[in-house]
Amino acid sequence: MPDISSFDPRFDALVPAQAGPVVLYDACTFTEGPVWFADQQLLLWSDIPNNCILRWTPDGQVGVFRDDSNFANGNTRDRQGRLLTCEHRARRVTRTEIDGTITVIADRFEGGKLNSPNDVVVKSDGTVWFTDPDYGLETSLPGVVREQAADNVFRVDPASGSVTSVVSDFAKPNGLAFSPDETLLYIADSAVSHDPGGNSHIRRFQVNADGTLSGGEIFATTVGIPDGLRLDTAGNIWTSAGPGVNVYSPAAEWLGRIGFPADVTNLTFGGVDGRQLFVTAGKALYALEVTASGAQRP
Repeated sequence: MPDISSFDPRFDALVPAQAGPVVLYDACTFTEGPVWFADQQLLLWSDIPNNCILRWTPDGQVGVFRDDSNFANGNTRDRQGRLLTCEHRARRVTRTEIDGTITVIADRFEGGKLNSPNDVVVKSDGTVWFTDPDYGLETSLPGVVREQAADNVFRVDPASGSVTSVVSDFAKPNGLAFSPDETLLYIADSAVSHDPGGNSHIRRFQVNADGTLSGGEIFATTVGIPDGLRLDTAGNIWTSAGPGVNVYSPAAEWLGRIGFPADVTNLTFGGVDGRQLFVTAGKALYALEVTASGAQRP
């Protein structure tokens, strides 16, 4: 039977009781960064230790999208449909242009190299927002000395290319996602994975008109380490939390949980009708039929 726990009738309307995760591919080592291309009907995701980005199509075919991905982690798309990727080894965020060339969006801040960009989102005004913990330095670049004093959350201006730290008080900033109207930004802090006394929660910020953030209160303390997260069009938060996906209402009510056999790293909405939840967990890529649609665009 599917490992699905409902704590609220609203969850039953989002995840059918008979639904269950289906394995799409399980020959990876450590999966991350799923991103759906609706115009091409395909999903890309990262296999970090194997240093590649893979491609899945609804006919079940899996292939390599990019070898030597610089140990890519999080991926997203901008409003022009271009792929943005966080690269651990190169310590940068890049954009893959329509012709396949790669543009560096950010690789330094205040004269020093970034830590190891982890996850990335793009706002409708073209600004690029990403988290920069030092996980990749530990796993992909052992022995490399960090050059940033903090594990920041950054915003990149599309016109000038300037990189600004919008939050610097996270222990290990990880997944991030905007509310459907982009007035709120949710950011996971997953420091507990390395520090048993550290944070294991999601914070919520107000997004100001000038691109700054305010607030930052704890939105939810998760059972299981939070990593990637996404919002649906109703503003519900779907977040990885240990070996499962937790769903919270905009009021921080825990609606339910979908269990997985390995720790979930990230997730995204997609599929032919936009109502599949794609989940990366351990060595596998999963899909789950839901009734919600993702707020992300395109």
